Amino acid sequence: MPVEPTGTAPVSDPRMAQALGRDRRRIVLSYLAMALAWMIATDGAVTALVPDPQQAALWQSMKGAFFALASAGLLYLLLRPLAEHVLHTHARLQASELRLRQMFEGNPGPILVYDLDSLAILDANPAACTTFGWDREALLAQTIDVLWPPGQDQALQTKLEEIRGAPDQLCILRAQLQLRDGSLRQMELRSNAIDYDGHTARLLIAIDRTAEDLAQLRRDQALARVEEAHELARIGAWELDPSTGQGRYSNQVYRLLGRRPPEARRWHRFDELLVAADPATAAQTDQVLAELCSGEQVQVDVLLPVLAMDGRALMVHLRAASGVDEAGRDRILGTLQDVTEREQSRRLLREREEQFRELVRVLPDGVVILSDEHVLYANAWAAGLFGYGSHTLLGEPLSALVAGGDLARMRAQMRAGQPQHSPGHSSVVAMQRADGRSFQAGIAVGDVRYGGRDCKLLIVRDLSESEQTRSALETSNRELQAMAGRLFSLQEDERRAISRDLHDDIGQAITAIKLSAYAAQDEDDAQRRGEDLAQIVSLADTTVAKLRDISTLLRPPQLDALGLEAALSWQARVLFRSSTVELQAEIESLPTRPDNSIEQACFRIAQESLTNALRHARASQVVLQLRDVDQRGLHLMIRDDGEGFDPDGPRGLGLIVMRERAQSVGGHVRIESAHGAGTLVDVHLPYQAAVTAAVESAEY
Repeated sequence: MPVEPTGTAPVSDPRMAQALGRDRRRIVLSYLAMALAWMIATDGAVTALVPDPQQAALWQSMKGAFFALASAGLLYLLLRPLAEHVLHTHARLQASELRLRQMFEGNPGPILVYDLDSLAILDANPAACTTFGWDREALLAQTIDVLWPPGQDQALQTKLEEIRGAPDQLCILRAQLQLRDGSLRQMELRSNAIDYDGHTARLLIAIDRTAEDLAQLRRDQALARVEEAHELARIGAWELDPSTGQGRYSNQVYRLLGRRPPEARRWHRFDELLVAADPATAAQTDQVLAELCSGEQVQVDVLLPVLAMDGRALMVHLRAASGVDEAGRDRILGTLQDVTEREQSRRLLREREEQFRELVRVLPDGVVILSDEHVLYANAWAAGLFGYGSHTLLGEPLSALVAGGDLARMRAQMRAGQPQHSPGHSSVVAMQRADGRSFQAGIAVGDVRYGGRDCKLLIVRDLSESEQTRSALETSNRELQAMAGRLFSLQEDERRAISRDLHDDIGQAITAIKLSAYAAQDEDDAQRRGEDLAQIVSLADTTVAKLRDISTLLRPPQLDALGLEAALSWQARVLFRSSTVELQAEIESLPTRPDNSIEQACFRIAQESLTNALRHARASQVVLQLRDVDQRGLHLMIRDDGEGFDPDGPRGLGLIVMRERAQSVGGHVRIESAHGAGTLVDVHLPYQAAVTAAVESAEY
């Protein structure tokens, strides 16, 4: 019969049970057969051989005693192997039970046995007691639901009902279990049915996945931080198969290039994803792709100007190196970074540095950098101020530049970094030139780094002629403003003269050629002469038309004959008659006609703005407005819905000329723009030029 080890699941061997059953049946059947054969045979022999009843009874008694002794010996002989087999089986069962108990007790993972009906915990290994924080006796006095956190009783009951509905099925689930101290651990639970001392029980193996889940969470958080860092750095990763030239790219690469990331990572050719900004870049991209697919070890680090899908110009930094993937296959691994802003910043920084150097070079103040009271740098103005050449001032000591009486005060100011007697303002110090003459100078002191060293920066301003210089500068500014206005007026006069000459002289000459060509058709070879002269006539007509257009563009006759309003309407119709851009012209009649210079400036600013909107803005609609502002001046406004531009970026000559035109007649221009927000040109001009009086006084 099967034997169950105490405290564990029963241990049974089907072959052993079958052998025991066969031996038991064989002994019983053999004993019955032998007894029947003996009884039949001996009874018949006694009856036949012993007729005396008393003798027969004696023989029957002797026969019974012999049968008892013989059957006892035979049973002993028959049962001895069976008893040995049973004892051996029992020993094996005990050894098996011991091994199972040792495995149960020594398993490093928590193992519990609980009754499926009462949920009482029947057994627990030491690892379960250690993990859940209970001693063995206290844990065995609990039910299995003590391990479930509060609020999850319904989920536990639902799972138990599923297990009771299919008790033979292996159950695997993930759940949070509560330790005795109230802390929670993420566990993977594996449960199967077991017969435990007659109980319908379940063997529960718990695997602590808390550290694993925490590691996975940290990995996901790290990947999220890496993705966020890539997003902030505008960088994406990619890999390329050098054998096919096909590559796979991260979602960040697609977003950087203005594309929608695909739902699944797909392979694309390198040149399909990067749209070159110009033919030179396309050739460079092909060269890089050929290098990547050459099969040799590569190291790529290049800057490529490309175009995004929305038309934006990008500068991308492409890095790549040879490597292998998880399967050990050759791959080119690289990154793609959008460095447009960085390159623009570098370019602007270089421009600002160049502008600063140029500003320092032409600054009408002396700029001197000192290290250990010796000149390391001096601009041209400082060299001229102290009477030295451009390079002979270098290396001169401070004592050679400051008059002896003020040298100590100069050194004290350099140590303090600001004037001692008037904080926040430059001090006046007596300086001396190379010839020994002294002069009063305003000195400002600062700390700078130059040539890798900590130095002192001196700004030296000659105060001896400051007032004369200021007055001369103001006069010069007024003269320059008047000269600018006069210059634009002369430019318009010159265009008017060119227009008249082109129309009157050259036009009449070409007309004469045309008449002469008609007369020449009377020659003999009529067909050939007709073809030649017809071509001359056509060329003459075209030339006359072109000259008329040129003369009109140089100086539209409407501006002089009909005024500013008609000239603007004509110019707008000419520019937009063959364009798909919608023009909304709202030109009001002005109460009084502006000065000639005002009309010229307003017309040229409008002409430049409309031309820019057509050529560069990629606009779909342009609004042109001209109106009066309370009879104090006129207001011109041109607005488009095009791409716009960076208002802080480099300015074109057209914008500068527009500002100069407006300022030269006493008006002003306001230009507002941003990428993707269109451009607004807002012009305010007076009816009478503010520089007229200045020009007249300059002429007299």
